Amino acid sequence: MRKIAYVFGALAAAGAGTYLVIYLYRWQWQRAMICGLLLLVVEVMLFGLVTLGRLNRIEERLRDTDRRQRELDARQEDVLTRLREPAVAQEERRFRWLEDPADRTYVFVPVLMVAGVVLSGLAWVVQKVASATAGPAERRLAGRLAVLAAPDPAAPGELDDLPPLGAAASRGRTARLAAVALVGATLVGALVVGLAELTQTRAEEANENQATSVLVQLDLRGANASSEGKALAAQQIWESCRHSTSAPLRHATLGDLGDGMFAGVVRPALTDHDLLRLRGCLEDATLERAHLTVVAVGDAESGDD
Repeated sequence: MRKIAYVFGALAAAGAGTYLVIYLYRWQWQRAMICGLLLLVVEVMLFGLVTLGRLNRIEERLRDTDRRQRELDARQEDVLTRLREPAVAQEERRFRWLEDPADRTYVFVPVLMVAGVVLSGLAWVVQKVASATAGPAERRLAGRLAVLAAPDPAAPGELDDLPPLGAAASRGRTARLAAVALVGATLVGALVVGLAELTQTRAEEANENQATSVLVQLDLRGANASSEGKALAAQQIWESCRHSTSAPLRHATLGDLGDGMFAGVVRPALTDHDLLRLRGCLEDATLERAHLTVVAVGDAESGDD
């Protein structure tokens, strides 16, 4: 499910970025801002998905580490218990002669009793000193031997997912990664070269014609969709776009041809770049319930009326 979200997010980001560049090239700022906002939202969503996935993987690793640590501690305690079993058994077998029947008599019984008491005290002291000094060594030894202990029988398939020792990446995977990297580098290079070509500033040649004519179609919805309302809306859009060109449009008139068609005449004639900016401004108008489409453009030569 997460992979599907990644794919749809990547496609949405690619589409939004593409139309962002297109609308910027067409000088349609409102549409470009909408695409930029959509691209930002998709990027934040993808960043959130990637971050959530990494957090889930970290949480799974922490749980796996805790589980393995508990298993290692259990194995260490098991090994430590096994190491201490001979000492416990030996401790239980000390001084067996004291358990003999009391009806038997011995020679030098007082001497033997005193010697036994002294030897028992010395043995007790030696045993305490040995226990105090051998504890850390036994724990270290158990920690070293824990890696050699058998795995937990409750998880028999734990080692099945591990790759074999010394396994290397296949040649097919390396070739696929190299091909993907080459295609990605080619696409990025082409995108950079294309953007540089489209956005490069060049000196334009002046238009020798007398005027430029623009034919537009206005679609207006709502209660003001009458001829007067269309004329007023077209005039507002036309006036708002008179400052979109590099040269101020001082002599620019707009005539009503009827049925929502309007013709504008701009003097002097516009260059290609100014015409692109004027078209983008007209088609990207923000007037409510009004949409204007540039139908045709043309230049009026010196001999034309």
